[in-house]
Amino acid sequence: MDPTAARQELALALTMLERQGIVDFNGHFSARLADGRGLLINAADSVRSQIAAADFIEIDFEGRPLSGSRSAPMEFHLHAQIYRSRPDVQAIVHAHPRWSTVLTTAGHAWRPVTMQAAVLGPVPTFELTASINSEPLGKELAQCLGAGKAALMRRHGMVTAAASVQDAFVQAIYLEENAHRQYLALQIGTPQVLSDEECATIGRNLSRPVLLQKVWDYHLARHLRDGGHSGETA
Repeated sequence: MDPTAARQELALALTMLERQGIVDFNGHFSARLADGRGLLINAADSVRSQIAAADFIEIDFEGRPLSGSRSAPMEFHLHAQIYRSRPDVQAIVHAHPRWSTVLTTAGHAWRPVTMQAAVLGPVPTFELTASINSEPLGKELAQCLGAGKAALMRRHGMVTAAASVQDAFVQAIYLEENAHRQYLALQIGTPQVLSDEECATIGRNLSRPVLLQKVWDYHLARHLRDGGHSGETA
């Protein structure tokens, strides 16, 4: 994908996450540059509730702008170190959604209680409460994520990593929806967690591209219905 199209897709995806309450005044969505020089990520001064394609800047893995003068967000190390350790990852979300953060604030591990959660596989918790504002911290978080699709961050937020912007978006939606259902279940009893065998079977079935595309299309249709744009001014 060329950088212009990638910026437009990232702006659209981040806008839809903001409207779902997953991204707030902070948070980043990035994509690996096709030429391998670094990544596209929304600039530190970007307004997440009014994001545009032009707000996504090219930086190298050290955080240096490859063009222009806008700065990378402080936690670019989170993205850079995951990309460096995971050649399969092409897109990353980092955000501070309510229910995922509530779970870790109360000391609960994320557990799959919805069928869609099975798509994510195991979701570890990064135990250190900190902004990922250095290379060593970025490496520690990447190690916690391992080969997985998502991780929570104690009292901080979450990260999802995927082979495409759309898949990273869907994973963020599934992660937070499951956290919300888990929280609600904790209010009335003990959540019934999917077994490893159930996760493996259900996860294979619900990971089909047509089903992930269905989630993207649903949120895009809602976005457009509410007057949003699908192009450069997303």
